[in-house]
Formats: sequence, structure tokens, C-alpha cells
Amino acid sequence: MNNNRGQALVEYVLIVALISVIAVSLVSYFGGFLKDAITKSSCSLVDKVYVEGTNLGEATCITKEEFEKRQNEGNH
Repeated sequence: MNNNRGQALVEYVLIVALISVIAVSLVSYFGGFLKDAITKSSCSLVDKVYVEGTNLGEATCITKEEFEKRQNEGNH
């Protein structure tokens, strides 16, 4: 009877470890997407403009004035 309890505990620990490894892997893989999504949401909350970065996870928020300034520099 004690062996069954120990076996069940080991199985639960293995399941939790597997779920943890999968969660860390997913966050590592999709980290840039997640960071950009959070940045995009926060930009709209603080009334700023979302600007994509050159790589995943490099997006930023800038003021509307700064955004207009960058657009005008690009047109000249």
C-alpha cells in the first residue's frame, strides 16, 4: 500500500515537471510575440503609438508627436 502512494507521488511530480518544461519552452519560443502583444496593448492604454521593431520583442511605444516627426523625416 505504501508503494502505491509513493508511485502516485512520483507520477504527479513527473507530470508537473513535464508541464513546467512545456510551459517554459512555449514562453521561450513565443516570447517575442507575447512581448510585442503586451507592448501593443500598453501603447493604446497610455495613448501612444505602437512602433514595430526590426526583430520580435523589440517593439516600442512613442508619443504621437515623435511618430509624426519620424514620418515627416521619412518623406524628405
